[in-house]
Amino acid sequence: MDQSQNQRPATTATTPSRSFQFHPARGPILDLFNLYLGLGQNTRQKPEDSLRDPPNKTQKRVHALNRELPPPNEQFILDFEQLQSQFPDQDQLRSVTEAILISLVVQCSGHGPRADFLLFVLRSLCGIGCINWDSLLPSLLSSVSSAELPVGQLSQAVPTVSSSSLSQTGVLPPSSTIANSSNFQSSNPASPLTSVHTIGSPAQPTIEPLSCAAMSPVKSSDISSTGQQSKLGGSPSVRNNDISNSSLRQLCCKIILTGLEFSLKPLTYAEIFHHMLNWLVNWDQRQQGIDESDIIKSWRPDKAIIAWLHSCLDVIWLLVDEGKCRVPFYELLRSDLQFIENIPDDEALFTLILEIHRRRDMMAMHMQMLDQHLHCPTFGTHRILNQTTPNVSGEAVAHLRLSPITYLSVLGEPLHGEDIASSIQKGSLDWERAVRCIRHALRTTPSPDWWRRVLVLAPCYRPSSQVPTAGAVFSSEMICEATIDRIVELLKMTNSEINCWQDWLVFSDIFYFLIKSGCIDFVDFVDKLVSRLTEGDHHILKTNHVTWLLAQIIRIELVMNALNSDSRKVETTRKILSFHREDRSSDPNNPQSILLDFVSSCQNLRIWSLNSSTREYLNNEQLQKGKQIDEWWRQASKGDRMMDYMNMDERSIGMFWVVTYTMAQPACETVMNWLNSAGVADLLPGTNLQPAERLMATREVSPLPMSLLSGFSINLCAKLSYQMEESLFSGQVIPSIAMVETYTRLLLLAPHSLFRSHFNHLVQRNPSLLSKPGVTLLVLEILNYRLLPLYRYQGKSKALMYDVTKIISAIKGKRGDHRVFRLAENLCLNLIFSLRDFFLVKREGKGPTDFTETLNRVTVITLAILIKTRGIADADHLLYLQNMLEQIMATSHHTWSEKTLHHFPSVLREALSGRSDKRSLAIQTWQQAETTVIHQCTQLLSPSADPSYVMTYISHSFPQHRQYLCAGALILMHGRAENINSGNLGRVLREFSPEEVTSNIYTMVDVLLHHMQIELQQGHSLQDLMLKACASLAFFVWTNELLPLDILLLALIDRDDDPHALRIVISLLDRQELLQRVKLFCMTRVHPEHWLSTGMFKRAELQKALGNHLAWKDRLIENDAMDAAERLLAMYSPLLAYYPLRFTFVRDILAYFYVNNVIPPLHNNSKSGSMGDASNNTLRTAQSKPPAVSQSGPANASEGQKAFYQIQDPGTYTQLVLETAVIEILSLPSSNALHGGSNSVGQGSVLPTSPSGGSTDSLGASRSTPSVSGINTSNFASRSGYTCQQLSCLLIQACGLLLAQLPSDFHSQLYLETTRIIKENWWLKDGTRSLGEIDSAVGYALLDPTWAAQDNTSTAIGNVVALLHSFFSNLPQEWLEGTNVIIKQLRPVTSVAMLRIAFRIMGPLLPKLANAHALFNKTLSSLLSILVDVFGKNSQTMIAVDVSDIADIIDFLHHVVHYEGQGGPVQASSKPRPEVLALIGRASENLRPDIQHLLSHLNPDVNSSVYAASHPKLVQNPT
Repeated sequence: MDQSQNQRPATTATTPSRSFQFHPARGPILDLFNLYLGLGQNTRQKPEDSLRDPPNKTQKRVHALNRELPPPNEQFILDFEQLQSQFPDQDQLRSVTEAILISLVVQCSGHGPRADFLLFVLRSLCGIGCINWDSLLPSLLSSVSSAELPVGQLSQAVPTVSSSSLSQTGVLPPSSTIANSSNFQSSNPASPLTSVHTIGSPAQPTIEPLSCAAMSPVKSSDISSTGQQSKLGGSPSVRNNDISNSSLRQLCCKIILTGLEFSLKPLTYAEIFHHMLNWLVNWDQRQQGIDESDIIKSWRPDKAIIAWLHSCLDVIWLLVDEGKCRVPFYELLRSDLQFIENIPDDEALFTLILEIHRRRDMMAMHMQMLDQHLHCPTFGTHRILNQTTPNVSGEAVAHLRLSPITYLSVLGEPLHGEDIASSIQKGSLDWERAVRCIRHALRTTPSPDWWRRVLVLAPCYRPSSQVPTAGAVFSSEMICEATIDRIVELLKMTNSEINCWQDWLVFSDIFYFLIKSGCIDFVDFVDKLVSRLTEGDHHILKTNHVTWLLAQIIRIELVMNALNSDSRKVETTRKILSFHREDRSSDPNNPQSILLDFVSSCQNLRIWSLNSSTREYLNNEQLQKGKQIDEWWRQASKGDRMMDYMNMDERSIGMFWVVTYTMAQPACETVMNWLNSAGVADLLPGTNLQPAERLMATREVSPLPMSLLSGFSINLCAKLSYQMEESLFSGQVIPSIAMVETYTRLLLLAPHSLFRSHFNHLVQRNPSLLSKPGVTLLVLEILNYRLLPLYRYQGKSKALMYDVTKIISAIKGKRGDHRVFRLAENLCLNLIFSLRDFFLVKREGKGPTDFTETLNRVTVITLAILIKTRGIADADHLLYLQNMLEQIMATSHHTWSEKTLHHFPSVLREALSGRSDKRSLAIQTWQQAETTVIHQCTQLLSPSADPSYVMTYISHSFPQHRQYLCAGALILMHGRAENINSGNLGRVLREFSPEEVTSNIYTMVDVLLHHMQIELQQGHSLQDLMLKACASLAFFVWTNELLPLDILLLALIDRDDDPHALRIVISLLDRQELLQRVKLFCMTRVHPEHWLSTGMFKRAELQKALGNHLAWKDRLIENDAMDAAERLLAMYSPLLAYYPLRFTFVRDILAYFYVNNVIPPLHNNSKSGSMGDASNNTLRTAQSKPPAVSQSGPANASEGQKAFYQIQDPGTYTQLVLETAVIEILSLPSSNALHGGSNSVGQGSVLPTSPSGGSTDSLGASRSTPSVSGINTSNFASRSGYTCQQLSCLLIQACGLLLAQLPSDFHSQLYLETTRIIKENWWLKDGTRSLGEIDSAVGYALLDPTWAAQDNTSTAIGNVVALLHSFFSNLPQEWLEGTNVIIKQLRPVTSVAMLRIAFRIMGPLLPKLANAHALFNKTLSSLLSILVDVFGKNSQTMIAVDVSDIADIIDFLHHVVHYEGQGGPVQASSKPRPEVLALIGRASENLRPDIQHLLSHLNPDVNSSVYAASHPKLVQNPT
């Protein structure tokens, strides 16, 4: 039958299609039906009348008394055949008959005998081929929907859905009724979809199915979200409609059940399924028109409703019956049927909903990775969102709220946002997961940027107009509970005599940040803290730490409001005062003890000043104690005495800390007085100053030590930082280095509370500040040499890069400004080197980059390192990368050599390899200009040159000649500095723009290398040429410091295809001029940790300060200069200690070259050993490795939490350990690293395994395994705040992260080892076990390690699968290519148990690959291959297993292909891609028939697949 016959009428359903309304057969056929139904002749005249007034029993009886009895039913078919013979077009006759039958079904459904007759007729007509179920049933359902509309809406019904429109909108058309009515939206937090059925969504509103089809018996406008009662409420017509509709649905279901005895088209099944679901979901809509007193009865529907409900269920069970598989059972899982709010008191419907939940939960297991919820916030790598495209502005990307913790619902859609967080019930599993994550964050202190992404304002502080926050994942209550948990943890540690003062300091910084951010309701927090400490842990509060913690935040505005104007201020104040405890320290003169002893007095004094109504509750003794503070302060600041902060005894330090809480302003003034106490002096004019210019500078004193600053109240720190900024950036006198150092120490001390983005912050204070060159220079120095790690910790590196780029863009073409430009460019270089994810090279996202030539080149190198060491995280990033390269290439003139491109990742190599080499063009230009350039340089640079020619040259030379000035000077020098006039050269270069100087460096290098080639050909000695070249370059860089060393080295390195370029680099790095400067640099700075310096600083010339980056190291290794690279690394390793991001630096370099197989094998000769020792000692300077002793106590204080400034790279101690472990593993000989511990993951590992694995012995320090980076395992466990069981799960997760850092060569070894462990498991190899036992063992083995460890039920397989999942989670998408090795190693799979394990391992990867179609297909194909191994037609081991035993796998396959077709969480309109349907179709041909038909809809055949039949591409091209 052609498709046109499936089209349904676009008129109201009670009127026959207009195309057949005047057909000559219509009248006789209608008369025949009326005769047998006993309806009389009047019905033929106005069939609509009988529809508009539903028949009641009285009317039926009256008619029955006034007519003759109809003929017997058996006669009907004979009469019909006589009529049939009179009309030649049988198709039209069938259509007319179906239209009449449908109208009669609607009309007669309430009359039992007539309904029975119509059922009889349908069967009879079907027998003679006069019924096409594929056209009748969809039209019938549409007509029923229209018939259930109120009379007033009959004329408003919209066109119904045809099979052709279905193919445009998805599989099954949802009813917009439910989507538009708030009364019927699902409240299920696990599904973001609001329609009744999530399968299919209209592409255009004009082809929406009947918009009010299910809104019977009242109008949609009457069922508004205001909840107003319908005007029809309780009327007889409403109740009659309920009865009529029930009988109509009952009859309709009977007809459908008859039709289902025949083979129908997929779209017919789909439409039946949709209507049945719609009826079930909206079964109680009739209640909208009933009085409130009847609402209670809605839970117990009457018999009529129960009858059609059960008939609907019969239809649905037949549709999803796995024997026929007319519609995949997955469609029920995908619907919202299980989430209807008003479930009727009906066992049959409840049974279906229960089965949906059961199978949905089983399917969900394959979507989620084991231990998914434990992903630690500190482990998250910030990635660009999938939705981010190249046309999104950089500003927008910078402010996108990324949720690092995103819970996946059972169907894989991410659940995030405030609404979801608020819906989680306290005490539930999700609540515990969320609080556990926050607890971990409070212990490991992720950056404030992470907190900002996940926090939300507490309801009490939120403006009423504020909409819910989409990016938040934690509610205010969760943050509050976890914060109290952390306080209790710290109190327990304090009570056990552990020195955890640093832990309290770190926590107070975060606590201040959380309270000030308004994400904790302060009054509620105090209530809950009191309850916890008085009821749950009533013996735990023995010290004054809680009082001290609250004293830190008491000046925050929200807290002051709570204590001053809140209605509960008295109660809150009393509770705060109840935390006071008398200090019982064994060392009363210890500064911390003194602070804790007096802090209650500080708090009482502050509350006394806040509110007079609460003074009666204050402790008078503590108020009197405040006099001791005043007296000490009077004595300490008496007369003209200046507090000597460098020579304070412990008691003085403690008392001054106390003063910072009571008298912050006087304390601030004394600190500022100290920093200015040495007075001012004239600054000697430097080389860049005019002789007449006079500058005043503050004389140096010692900066305040960290040990003193750490005890200051956060309130004083904020005041100090603000006051210092006034002196540093707005004063008329050049500030002392001591003030700059103290300022940066404050910011590093409290990274959460005090951070400010300097450029924005200073502009807000004074818009003209940054227009002063001196201020800009100072800000750049502070950022480059002190605060770079802080900005990275804050997630502000990109924003800072854009701010600095603005400065560079503004001055790179201006004459002069070299100091500001070079410092800004150096800062940008460091920022780019430190970036570890994709970034926009321009904030606005479009147009050529504003970078300099050097920054463009470095960006490309950084991209190479990034892609190679971290991979491309997402398929969408390839588009993003292409856009970046186009922006860079628009302004960069460089061409990378073949040697360099060889080491680039392929995607970068392909994008850059086509660029034409402009070097030969540059040499041609030089040869053309050489005569003129040499003539000009001779006049300008000869020793006896006229000084006045400088201005002539600057004013009259052409740009194409100026770019060769340094090249000309190099030629004239002939390796002897005295041959040229360095004074004139310096004056000219200072008048150039900074970018002109850079251009001179690049052209000079090209000309130098070109001339060396020519002179070699002329017979000159290479050694002489090298000496001459190096001497000339040393003149430029060191003798007169005319050119920056870093740019020169980069220029030479970028010419690594020249045979002499890298030799020159090595020679320059070997020169004594540089080595002496490095030695002097290290001597004058003493400590790489600048915050440890306590002496007075000496002001140095800025030009002599070295940059922080070591850009030369890469190419030496690439070009096989191994010995030179090793020697230089050893030589400069002391300098590396001063690089703030040194751990990341070393890790990335090792990872970059390891993958290229260019790192030589380790050996034990003296040269290698000494170099390794030197670097190891240097790298671990800052770690202060603790002694490996087992007892807890003061001796192990260094094992506690460290301040941010001590671990600036990479920002958390956890990551420091992990990154260091990566370095150590990479440095091991490969044989030991990969094969030495082959049995370590089994029963003897530190991971607990059943039956005794959960014991504390599994993490004992007695094991022979070496501790990583100084962690003592037993003490680490006790101090971590975790139980050993929880720690074992974190260990799995940490190992997954750690292993993911290793190169891809290692991945295959990991996959081999894990599959070996799985295959050798004893119960999988035991052939005597029954299928039931094995099945049970699989379920047991794959328990989530979090819960398994708590119950001492962990298994080796569960731990291995969790390890793989943690590993997968940390791999970029690009590197998941090799995961298919796991399937290859597990094959041949011959049992359902192994099949389940394979799906459990690989299944969660498929959603992760939703946007990487090729890799998705490859992984899916692998999984299908093992399905064929077990259930194939030609399988060697025929397994006697019921197909229902793998129903979850079948459901999962259905879901994941929809997920991939959508490219993310399944939506209403999601469709599988045709290629995937074809892939599964081909694989299913090899399956046993009983399995094959379960996948019958996952194939491209439009005649058998619901999905193919509704797919536009497949419908248009059925072949």
